[in-house]
Amino acid sequence: MSRILAALGLVAALAVGTSGADAQTKQLSIATGGTGGVYYPLAGGFGAILAKEVPGMTATAEVTGGSVDNMKLIGAGKVEACFTQVDTAVDAINGRDKFTGGKVPVRALAVMYPNVMQVITLESSGITKFEDLKGKRVSTGSPGSGTEIYAFRLIEAAGLDKDKDMKRERLGAAESANALKDGKVDAFFFVAGVPTSAITDVAASPGMTMKMIDHDHLVDKIKAKYGPVYAPNTVKAGSYPNQKTDNKATAVWNIFAVNESMSDDLAYTLTKTMMEKREDLAKVHKEALNITNEIQKTSNAGVPWHPGALKYFKEKGIKLE
Repeated sequence: MSRILAALGLVAALAVGTSGADAQTKQLSIATGGTGGVYYPLAGGFGAILAKEVPGMTATAEVTGGSVDNMKLIGAGKVEACFTQVDTAVDAINGRDKFTGGKVPVRALAVMYPNVMQVITLESSGITKFEDLKGKRVSTGSPGSGTEIYAFRLIEAAGLDKDKDMKRERLGAAESANALKDGKVDAFFFVAGVPTSAITDVAASPGMTMKMIDHDHLVDKIKAKYGPVYAPNTVKAGSYPNQKTDNKATAVWNIFAVNESMSDDLAYTLTKTMMEKREDLAKVHKEALNITNEIQKTSNAGVPWHPGALKYFKEKGIKLE
């Protein structure tokens, strides 16, 4: 009997130990974008770093339509964190444009890197300037993406009608690149870090020459209507294979964001890991090197900071302007 009781006690102890370990495990979902962009590989890399650095924590990158979908997932509590463009986050927290159904209580953990709008065509298309998109077949990004919102605003600023002045497709980055190579569209929009794999694929394809369309002249018009979250940006020559000239583009910041309901401790841990392991994350994509202390500004984040993030930055003496 004593041996039986001892055995039962051991089983109970093992059960308690296992239960305690399970209770400490935290599984996070990070909403990203399509597989042809930068969000998805960065989130996957960040998840691997979390698993290594934070005992009992794992994170997976979730493929989504992009920033709009990510804000809706955060608002519905279906994911714990996401990457998003600031312009979309500002729309979400104010309940406007794609979010008229309700405001999203989004909070920033870290400003990441500038998302550059890249307007891609081929030399053979005859498109030499942005306004030449009139009458063409154009992919403006997948439904639910930050690319789509941004593209519509640029098209409007150029004095074009997105529905009447072009035949519009709604494809993700990889799908847009394939459609361009196959002659199914004449140009496509994609907003992402530089370089991004889908555009690299076009630039490196034999038998065709990629062309990037300048559009920095439209910045003042979109800022006048939608606020100061947009800025001129340059895609330097050589950023992509066979790219011989600078592309005068525009950009908007990306942020690492969560719902305001996230615990301060978890938000602190995520912020700390993102800020202090950026060099490890850069092994996945070099845009991670742009996640610096200097860019952590209220104006760049666009939305309020989570208290857990504020605690981290205060401890490190980083003043949020």
